[in-house]
Amino acid sequence: MEKKRLAAAVRKQELPFLTQLCQRPDVFLVDLDEPFGKLGCVIMASGLSRRFGENKLLAEFRGKLLMEWVLESTDGIFLRRVVITRHKEVKKLCRSRGVPVVCHDMPYRSDTIRLGLEALADGNPPVSGCLFCPADQPLLRWETVAAMALLAVNQPQMICRTAWKERDGAPVLFPEWLFEELQTLPAGRGGNFIIGKHPEQVQRLSVGDQRELEDVDRPEDLQRLK
Repeated sequence: MEKKRLAAAVRKQELPFLTQLCQRPDVFLVDLDEPFGKLGCVIMASGLSRRFGENKLLAEFRGKLLMEWVLESTDGIFLRRVVITRHKEVKKLCRSRGVPVVCHDMPYRSDTIRLGLEALADGNPPVSGCLFCPADQPLLRWETVAAMALLAVNQPQMICRTAWKERDGAPVLFPEWLFEELQTLPAGRGGNFIIGKHPEQVQRLSVGDQRELEDVDRPEDLQRLK
């Protein structure tokens, strides 16, 4: 992300000078009343953990279950948040923390995306964008997720995604105008299919540590990340 001037303001009403300020390319505006806007979050927790040998989301990492890390890194930022999973144990864990859950037995990532957006649509006001966050990146920082939300609020037409140098990663935040395309993804396709159709709309946020983007597929991945 290019360098910006930061302006913080309490915006309780429409003010012409703030509206003009928001349109300047060198200004990054933070509304102190509602810094993260009205964004939604879908936590993707439907993987089958075939390479791990058991449900990796229930594996311990640094004194917590793997699933607990993503619940903490996405906490307190979003207007609405939902976990999409096929695992009863994950459902029980999330409900014990007051996080809404949709449990399903559908096969594809495209199903998870559609179910997540449908769940977020069940409420008012509507969300202006949605972060799709994998549940298996335990070193993803809360500060990174918050920075993505701030970026999305300031650039509401853009797809925001994390990156390390030349490597693109997850999570990815899509604006509301792409929801229809996400809900009608071909079977088995994910968000990268949409990104490939709109490459000029992608804004990348560089993470401070490449390990934030590392996911857990095998038991040895947990040992490496520790």
